[in-house]
Amino acid sequence: MTGIDQRTSVAEVVEKRPGRWLALSVLVLAVLLVAVDATVLGLATPYISEDLKPSGTQLLWIGDVYSFVIAGLLVSMGSLGDRIGRKKLLLVGATAFGLISVLNAYAATPELMILARALLGVAGATLMPATLALIRNLFHDPRERSLAIGIWGATASAGTAVGPVAGGFLLEHFWWGSVFLINLPVMVVLVVVGIKMLPESRNPNPGPWDLTSVLLSLVGMIGIVYAVKEAASHGVSGEPVAVGLLGAAALFWFVRRQLTLPAPLLDMRLFRNRGFSAAVLADLLTILGLSGLVFFLSQYLQLVQGRGPFEAGLAEVPAAVGAVGAGLIAGMVARRFSVRVVVAGGLAAVGAALAVLTLLSQSTGYPLLGAALLVVGIGAGFSFTVTADVILSSVPKEQAGAASAVSETAYELGAALGIAVLGSIVTGVYRDFTGPADTPAAARESLGGAVESAAGMPADTAGAMVSAAREAFVDGLALASGIGAVVLLATAVAAWFLLKGQRLETGSE
Repeated sequence: MTGIDQRTSVAEVVEKRPGRWLALSVLVLAVLLVAVDATVLGLATPYISEDLKPSGTQLLWIGDVYSFVIAGLLVSMGSLGDRIGRKKLLLVGATAFGLISVLNAYAATPELMILARALLGVAGATLMPATLALIRNLFHDPRERSLAIGIWGATASAGTAVGPVAGGFLLEHFWWGSVFLINLPVMVVLVVVGIKMLPESRNPNPGPWDLTSVLLSLVGMIGIVYAVKEAASHGVSGEPVAVGLLGAAALFWFVRRQLTLPAPLLDMRLFRNRGFSAAVLADLLTILGLSGLVFFLSQYLQLVQGRGPFEAGLAEVPAAVGAVGAGLIAGMVARRFSVRVVVAGGLAAVGAALAVLTLLSQSTGYPLLGAALLVVGIGAGFSFTVTADVILSSVPKEQAGAASAVSETAYELGAALGIAVLGSIVTGVYRDFTGPADTPAAARESLGGAVESAAGMPADTAGAMVSAAREAFVDGLALASGIGAVVLLATAVAAWFLLKGQRLETGSE
């Protein structure tokens, strides 16, 4: 780059700075939309379980079908945004997200709830890649981009705090569907302000959107995740093996097709960059290790420790506070030390905190739990912010949508696999609890089912059953935390070696 080019680039950055930061405020609303929705589901799960009476398997599907669909569509939607315009895709997706939230709120059966969550996943798949891609194209100065990504990540973390607190308040005063309706005002503000403030950006030479690749990506991702979930829940059998093989074949065909297309849906050459591949792998394994805790923590706080929804939401705030603080300074710390120190150190901190949570019991005091959640938040805030920065910095801005989609796919795939595997472990341990001889079948499906069944039983029998069910649930949660700790610590070691020599950019593009 010549000196004239550099001066032009810097002048352009200075000239557009006010607009870029205002545009960022719109983008973080989209992040808030997704983060709030993800957290309120866990808080509302006991109420959904009581009202819709889903089986244990249906309850897991309600929890993870959203991630299944998002994981299958993120790459396709990221590539679509590169082609038709990221602003357009974001605004259409946000509108759909808000409207489908109404369907979630008024779902009357477990099957309809699962369908509503799946449709919400389709809409959600348009949001996250578009927001990160727009950040990549709005912020040309690497230091400003690091701060923007930190704000983006901090907003997601803040959403995980706002969601439970706001959701807890709503659950104590209204029916469970109200927690989904809080998406509507955020969506309205996002669309109205976004139309005026967001600049459009797209790949100037994108090539056609290959529908065969879209279908292969969807079949492949959903097939693999479904197979893992079913095998973890019910053991290895013919059906999950067949579906898993179909998914693997579809993904293999997808990769082969991308290598031959002149304008691929996903440029596989991105993975030749060691920093890009390491950051994606770190994100996937981190979320996999964390997701069991995240999904079951609200149930632990409410159904085991007897906290109200609002109090349970407040109890989870330390994780969000730690993530917000760490995310805002992560880029600066990574430049002061190194990428691998921040990422590996953050992952090790999360692993250590999860190891502490293996000590959970029904009577565990809040200081231990709150301190562990704070450390989880700090470690995750450092790690996720820096890996997102590495991923975006590793690709040309024309491919920002596809690269962001890979990052988000790793996140959602890790969440789906984590809920499937760790969730199934918790459920498996729980179902084996030793209760009274006349323990209802519904009580063995879920802890919510046990609490509800106890209402119609004699006091002594009900007390013994609920106590045994709570103990089994805590044992399962502790085991899931231990497995998550092992995954996180192993990922920290891998990141230390794979991110060797990786640095964040310091000069303007």
